[in-house]
Amino acid sequence: MSMFDLTGRVALVTGANTGIGQAIAVALAAAGADIAAAGRTPAEETVAKVKALGRRAEIISADFGSIEPVQRVVDETIEKLGGVDILVNNAGIIRRADSVDFTEADWDAVIDTNLKTTFFLCQAAGRHMIANGGGKIINIASMLTFQGGIRVPSYTASKSGVGGLTKLLANEWAAKGVNVNAIAPGYVSTNNTTALREDADRNKSILDRIPAGRWADADDMGGAAVFLASKAADYVHGHILAVDGGWLAR
Repeated sequence: MSMFDLTGRVALVTGANTGIGQAIAVALAAAGADIAAAGRTPAEETVAKVKALGRRAEIISADFGSIEPVQRVVDETIEKLGGVDILVNNAGIIRRADSVDFTEADWDAVIDTNLKTTFFLCQAAGRHMIANGGGKIINIASMLTFQGGIRVPSYTASKSGVGGLTKLLANEWAAKGVNVNAIAPGYVSTNNTTALREDADRNKSILDRIPAGRWADADDMGGAAVFLASKAADYVHGHILAVDGGWLAR
């Protein structure tokens, strides 16, 4: 059996309806995992792609703007698919404005979704994993886990927090059989980055810095997710894996 084989594993992926979440869900399914696709928008296309690969898939409706649905989402995944072996915390939002104008509402919305809910999903899934012999948690970080960015103060704070949480949970749970790691995507062509790609000056300045010479496709994140979810990463704990076309190396 391949060390990347995920047959018999159940992966809960948040924000799986489009973009990075969809690409990761499909990649995990291609490696053999069954998928619970959780989020505000029903991930019907993702579920169809997963089922086309011969895997089981369930849509779980949840608005991750608060922690209210967290325990239900984990319980529903266990009920419908038999467990939670892999958690991918992908659901996230972004708000842009100059820091001098940034509102409390935009601060709270982003922190609540990207950081608070991420932690409590880790907690709920982690309790199940620890009680059942282990599991893999993959948080979605960002280039702004390492850098400051501009005009996205709450996003930068949240993704810096995700990096710290990933390390903290690894410290607590590594010896309990739970691997907690993160993927930090570079600049990916998704709905979240439409504004950047449509700004000719910003688009050029970004492309000029990426050694690979292109924006990432969401599919570029799939292999990293399969690796971190698999037996191949059993001794990888608290790592933030940049999948960035060389951006941080420039």
